[in-house]
Amino acid sequence: MTTGSGTKADPWVLKTPPGTSEYTMFRDAASDPPTIVCQVGGTKLLYDARAIDDLHTWLKTEGNWVPLGGADEQKAAAEGTVEAWGRAADNPVGGWYGLKKGLRGRFGVYLPPLLETLGLAEVTHEAKNNKMRAIG
Repeated sequence: MTTGSGTKADPWVLKTPPGTSEYTMFRDAASDPPTIVCQVGGTKLLYDARAIDDLHTWLKTEGNWVPLGGADEQKAAAEGTVEAWGRAADNPVGGWYGLKKGLRGRFGVYLPPLLETLGLAEVTHEAKNNKMRAIG
């Protein structure tokens, strides 16, 4: 069960799709651009906040389950995955939703549980090879 309201003082407490790791996220509307701050242990990742609506819209156009395909920035993302879309030149931001150079990947790991928490997507929770699809 996810807790938190998504503020810095009360971040969302989420788990990776397999349920093996816990992390927090919150929306920082005051930053430019507005960001989603993701804290994983001692590592802070930043994602453009518009990723929430953009990913939901893209999932609706896909119309079915899409593999997550999480990968670090330095590794290639498998084609047709959420991770590949989160860094593709033809997505709405024209590239990476991750904002912190060197830590721009893992979009397909950390954003799907947030969309699930917000009621925008369903995510599978298997040991590996998870996928998601839009709700609504």
